Amino acid sequence: MLRGPRSVGAVAAIALGISSLSGQASADEPDVGVGKCGKYVCTEVGTGGSPGGAAPGGGGGSNGKDGGNASVGAPSGDKPKCTYERLAEQPVAGSDYWEGHDPSEGGAVWAVTCSELTTFQYIGPAGPPGGAPVVDPAVLARRAVDRMLLRGPEIGITPKPGGMGVIGMPVYLWTETGPETYGPNTSSASAGGVTVTATAKVSRIVWSMGDGKSVTCTTPGTPYKESYGLKPSPDCGHRYTKPSKKYHVTATSTWVIDWAGGGQTGQLTEVRDSSVDIAVGEVQVVS
Repeated sequence: MLRGPRSVGAVAAIALGISSLSGQASADEPDVGVGKCGKYVCTEVGTGGSPGGAAPGGGGGSNGKDGGNASVGAPSGDKPKCTYERLAEQPVAGSDYWEGHDPSEGGAVWAVTCSELTTFQYIGPAGPPGGAPVVDPAVLARRAVDRMLLRGPEIGITPKPGGMGVIGMPVYLWTETGPETYGPNTSSASAGGVTVTATAKVSRIVWSMGDGKSVTCTTPGTPYKESYGLKPSPDCGHRYTKPSKKYHVTATSTWVIDWAGGGQTGQLTEVRDSSVDIAVGEVQVVS
């Protein structure tokens, strides 16, 4: 019998000999060291023959000690909403989690989450109760986004940091483009036979120029070239009207993430920023 307050991820990796709950590599879930809960809360782990079933050796009661998870996190008499996730790598045949059943019968061990409590349970060939949400595509979308590396703009600016600009001169603003700094950036996550793919792109960059003004750009901007001379940026620029030894410029990207899978679609947003300091002076006239 395996019980006690432990990370479900840790139990999955150590006690069951599995590497993931989602059908992907173990990187799908956070660090699964003992005492770290990640996506799954630290809880007692049992096998229960069905949602709310007894833990190994339990009497099937509902006091949260010997019984399953049916009454945990819900008022007396209320059934918590549960979601079901079939373990991508099943426990070794003959272990307590199979409750005397054989994998050849068609059943499987599932991670069942009810009111933020997750347990491992054997469920027969018919699968979870009718109408039960097996996998929430929105959860997989969040998982896919968490696997992306989305960064703030890789700032390009004139004058260059460390140099000196001149008031009234055109300031060019741009970012280097790539999957991590502007998109598109694509990632997928799978569980229980459902795959969700998310694609992230920067929709706008807001440049706070340090002089109380801001510039909103819907393009990555145009890198400055000497051949442009005094021409202003065609799509993302600024002009300073006062000198300063330090203008703190912050560029904030809004990432829009469209996802689809499991018969659903949705959209998420993420914000990332980066900053530089520049100096702007006055033209000195020598007579």
